[in-house]
Amino acid sequence: MPSLLETKGPKITLGLDLRGGLNMLLGVQTDEALKNKYLSLASALEYNAKKQNILLKDIKSSLEGISFELLDEDEAKKLDALLLELQGHSQFEIKKEAEFYSVKLTLLEQEELRKNTILQVIGIIRNRLDQFGLAEPVVIQQGREEISVQLPGIKTLEEERRAKDLISKSAHLQMMAVDEEHNKDAMKMTDLEAQKLGSVLLSDVEMGGKILLKAIPILDGEMLTDAKVVYDQNNQPVVSFTLDTQGAKIFGDFSGANVGKRMAIVLDNKVYSAPVIRERIGGGSGQISGNFSVAQASDLAIALRSGAMSAPIQVLEKRIIGPSLGKDSIKTSIIALVGGFILVMGFMVLYYSMAGVIACLALVVNLFLIVAVMAIFGATLTLPGMAGIVLTVGIAVDANIIINERIREVLKENEGIAKAIHLGYINASRAIFDSNITSLIASVLLYAYGTGAIKGFALTTGIGILASIITAIVGTQGIYQALLPKLTQTKSLYFWFGVNKRA
Repeated sequence: MPSLLETKGPKITLGLDLRGGLNMLLGVQTDEALKNKYLSLASALEYNAKKQNILLKDIKSSLEGISFELLDEDEAKKLDALLLELQGHSQFEIKKEAEFYSVKLTLLEQEELRKNTILQVIGIIRNRLDQFGLAEPVVIQQGREEISVQLPGIKTLEEERRAKDLISKSAHLQMMAVDEEHNKDAMKMTDLEAQKLGSVLLSDVEMGGKILLKAIPILDGEMLTDAKVVYDQNNQPVVSFTLDTQGAKIFGDFSGANVGKRMAIVLDNKVYSAPVIRERIGGGSGQISGNFSVAQASDLAIALRSGAMSAPIQVLEKRIIGPSLGKDSIKTSIIALVGGFILVMGFMVLYYSMAGVIACLALVVNLFLIVAVMAIFGATLTLPGMAGIVLTVGIAVDANIIINERIREVLKENEGIAKAIHLGYINASRAIFDSNITSLIASVLLYAYGTGAIKGFALTTGIGILASIITAIVGTQGIYQALLPKLTQTKSLYFWFGVNKRA
């Protein structure tokens, strides 16, 4: 690429196959997003019901929705108003059987939630990678619940591990109450037994073993506004977080009402600490400690700041393309491109003389137009894309061959050069437009419905087709018009068009 484009203008982004790096295919577990939605709703219901003195019992959350029991039938109207308030812009299906209630989202709302979850996860991954400092990451949806992530420039195993951990970390922060009544039996309790108690068993990172927590969280990471790395009294890195106004109020109210009890800080279903509440905690801030390295604490802070993923993700496929392979690809592709270019230009000059030189000039301009358009619009150049450029050279030279042949046909009929050029372009233009428009439609369809390598090929081919139409029909015709006074005086048609005689 010319140094001018590299230093003064926008750069072309090299694809993973040219630059080397990490390619991952991620699966988004949207069922978990639905569970988290119901869990958050159950938490809000429990908190607001207590504030309004609505007595509820056995609040449970699952993939099927929320279920609970209303203890006082006289509070039914207040409960209905509360559910309407919590519903917001969503649509609930509410079923009542005596004092028993079940609440869930409508099927349409569930589908909308799944779609929004994919978009939210894509946005969070992009945000995290930007803060991580990776240049030009590519994050796109692929299929219904899958995401393709391409990270050019990943060279070491440590960079790969950090990037993978940063992407796959849900960063789902929760504050949960310890089930003090039954926690002493946590080590010998099963998950099913914990569920029957309205609790959940989680791993305790700090102390080891298991800890029993109330299933409905006090609050979650949706209320988090900031996270950063600080150092504790032992000069160990910890992550300090800050909650929004609503989160700070809930945090303060709970801590004030539960002095002497324990509250757990849970991150991605692991308990990092479960301190005893000594007094009401105001200010809406806290810390997460867990023997982190500085890099781990920094990555966790990035993940928390970027927002919690509403659904966990799993790595379905991972491929590493080494930088050496990328360099080899670039080298062989450039050799193929330059070699093909030289052979085509040599043929054009030998067969069409000066008309061939003009056609070669059009090919060079065509190549520069492709590079310029891709740079301006931030398109990614891939190995199939370079193959598309080579193909475009062939398409562009076809157009010039058609034009030159039409001009030669008219010249052999003893017509003047000016008329030959005029009729040559008129006769050639229809064939050029027909063939190129057909190819352009095919490129558009490939780009619209293809993925990955196919898109790269379709993009460069499409840009090249448009550039070849401009250079072949407009560009070369302009050169001929500028040279027309000189051409009308020449007696050597062979020198200009490779024609030995007029008849």
